[in-house]
Amino acid sequence: MLIDDSFIYNLRSDVKEIIAKIITVPEILDRLANDDNWYVRSRAALNPNTPPETLDRLANDDYIDVRRRVARNPNTSPETLERLANDDDWGIRYDVANNPNTTPETLERLANDKDSWVRSCVVENTNYKKPNTIQFTNEQMVALKSLIESASNPHLQEFIKNAD
Repeated sequence: MLIDDSFIYNLRSDVKEIIAKIITVPEILDRLANDDNWYVRSRAALNPNTPPETLDRLANDDYIDVRRRVARNPNTSPETLERLANDDDWGIRYDVANNPNTTPETLERLANDKDSWVRSCVVENTNYKKPNTIQFTNEQMVALKSLIESASNPHLQEFIKNAD
């Protein structure tokens, strides 16, 4: 059974929000990603069944919450994440640094981000290959060592050994 655009368009926003959260049909998610209501678009942006092409389009949304959810989505392409890594909002860059699809190259750039939260998230991403490029004060280094001593990332363990 096909659902036409007018059926989806005429639904109440709260119903569309629920559908966008739970539906697994990419075509319907793509339609909901074009909704006038930013919250419906944000729900579609967070759904892991939303196609990468739709997420790429949503990465240009005017609303920060929509872009943040695109940055969190495990289906977002590395190319889209690279673009979002340049966003003015630190929260979006933080979510890019946390996404498992973010490339080592993008993470390396984010390792020098002006925001310390973004930099700290880079260290936790297992795609990150060069944790020694992050600049920390001695005080921050002591705190960081105590936090990550038992981290499972082998690159972090090597970093800790070489820092002494």
